[in-house]
Amino acid sequence: MTLRQSAWLALVALFLSACSGEPKTGPVEIKWDRDGCAHCGMALSDRHFAAQVRGGAKHQAYKFDDIGCVVEWLKKQPWASDAATEIWVMDYRTEKWVDARKARYVGGKTSPMAYGFAAVAEEPGSIDFEELKKRVLAKENRQGTPP
Repeated sequence: MTLRQSAWLALVALFLSACSGEPKTGPVEIKWDRDGCAHCGMALSDRHFAAQVRGGAKHQAYKFDDIGCVVEWLKKQPWASDAATEIWVMDYRTEKWVDARKARYVGGKTSPMAYGFAAVAEEPGSIDFEELKKRVLAKENRQGTPP
């Protein structure tokens, strides 16, 4: 194979990988009221509470209807603590994707699966992602406030 042929094949491979559909980082598009939660199976319909995880061997995207479902689901994934695992959550106020580990969370919200937490940029009394995980896994009451 000549150098020219090798370069051509490399260019074609690059083009095909770019056109292969789903991106390999960041959140993917949600088909509202059609896509189901990877944890509970409920249709994703409330944009204020949607979340996504991207990880595993193929860095696949998984969609969720509630950040509580993410926490519960991730505890069963052997790759959950891998540094390459991405977790995205919809900001409750702006409906924009933010890194779930950098977001802040407020309780007392009526979320789809009643975990009761919403992601925000910053708010007095909000908690970080690590505290959110502790509260969800401790199975506090499902409205995000201490029992």
